[in-house]
Amino acid sequence: MRAYERFIEIVLFLFAITAVLTVLLITFFVFREGLPIIFSEGILNFVASTEWAPLSGKFGILSMILGSVQVTLGAIILGVPIGVACAVYLAEIADKHIVQIVRPGIELLAGIPSVVYGFFGLSVLVPFIRNHFPGNGFSILAGSIILAIMILPTVINISETSIRSVPEEYKSGSLALGASHWQTIYRVILPAAKSGIITSVILGMGRAIGETMAVIMVTGNVTKVAGSIFDPVRTLTGNIAIEMGYAAGDHRLALFATGVVLFVFIMVLNLIATFFAQKAGEIK
Repeated sequence: MRAYERFIEIVLFLFAITAVLTVLLITFFVFREGLPIIFSEGILNFVASTEWAPLSGKFGILSMILGSVQVTLGAIILGVPIGVACAVYLAEIADKHIVQIVRPGIELLAGIPSVVYGFFGLSVLVPFIRNHFPGNGFSILAGSIILAIMILPTVINISETSIRSVPEEYKSGSLALGASHWQTIYRVILPAAKSGIITSVILGMGRAIGETMAVIMVTGNVTKVAGSIFDPVRTLTGNIAIEMGYAAGDHRLALFATGVVLFVFIMVLNLIATFFAQKAGEIK
């Protein structure tokens, strides 16, 4: 029996090592391809220039960095209040029968392919924005709305788990002191679950900044700095997906370098999320 258990331990260990090695290999490959062009162009030139003209040998990705940040921030501003409010409702207010109906819908939302979100944005959101606001509809606003919908499952699920993990004694003590249910939620439960909610927001940001297909379909993909939320933009992921199919030489390396910048963004967000999760006691 011990030999069998030892065998299972070794197999599981190999699976874990395989996962880690896969991440390390991907990281090594992306950085190996991307760093040379960053150093040859100059880090400041590469990340602080807005001129992206691969055929002329000009590789400035500032407009795409700003595009990614603008679309992501828009998604957070639109999606987080709705997601946290939904989490509070499911964890503290909704009847069990309602929870059993709503939660599968949220899980289904997480399983919808991004291209379907893109089609929805292309056929519904873009024409609506074009008809009611300045511009041609392909814009930061369209991308933000689509991403806000896409990050809802992440924000709702993690926030709900954090709210449910607040000790029952906190709620009972607050109610015993004369606070209303809403006062207890606002002044006791949400502050106690703050770290977990912040973690959900950061993971939602990582989900948004890494999205590709849906964003490509609704943002217009123009390599310039947007002046308003109704202007088109191109994100880092969109730039890689659009141009990698025909890129060669330094152009191809510049796209890998774009991936390096994106990788750093995601890595920093994940480290911050891990920090807050550990602080909340969710990860030991």
